[in-house]
Amino acid sequence: MRTLSRTGASLRDIEAVYTRRFHAYASVAAAILRDREGGCDVVQEAFAKAVRTRSSFRSDGSLDAWLWRTVVNTALDERRSRARDAERLPSPSPPSSNGDRPDSGVAAAIARLPERQRLVLFLRYYADLDYATIADTLGIAAGTVAATLNAAHQALRRQLEEVQT
Repeated sequence: MRTLSRTGASLRDIEAVYTRRFHAYASVAAAILRDREGGCDVVQEAFAKAVRTRSSFRSDGSLDAWLWRTVVNTALDERRSRARDAERLPSPSPPSSNGDRPDSGVAAAIARLPERQRLVLFLRYYADLDYATIADTLGIAAGTVAATLNAAHQALRRQLEEVQT
C-alpha cells in the first residue's frame, strides 16, 4: 500500500482499498443488516463518508482498520435506523404454526449472540481479518478479540446442541 500523508488518507489509497476489498466489506455489512443489497448500499455510504472525512485519518493507525470501523459503524447505524422505523410500523401477523422452527439454524443462532460477538465473528470469518485488525476496527485489545471469539464459539455450540436434542 502507498504511504499515507500526515494530513490524512489519500483518495487513491481509499479507492484502492474499496476496489480490492469491496466484497468483504459488503459481506460483513450484509451480515450485520441481514440484507445483501442493503450491505452493498452501506459500503458505498461508508466509503463516501471516508472520502469526505479522509483528512481526519491519523496515519499512526491502519487505513484498513479505519475503513472497517467506518463500514461497521455505518452498518450498525443503518440497523438501528431500520429498527426505529420498524417500531413505528404495525406488527406483522404471527408466523404460521406449521411445526417449522425458523429460528433453529446457524444464522438464527448467530443473530442471538451479543452484538460484539457477532461483529467479531463477521470480521473474522466474513472479512477474514486477523485479530489485530479486528481489534483496531472495534477499538478493543487483541486479547479481547480472542476471548470474544471463543465465547461466541461456545455460545453457538451450546445453541446448536440444544436444537439437535
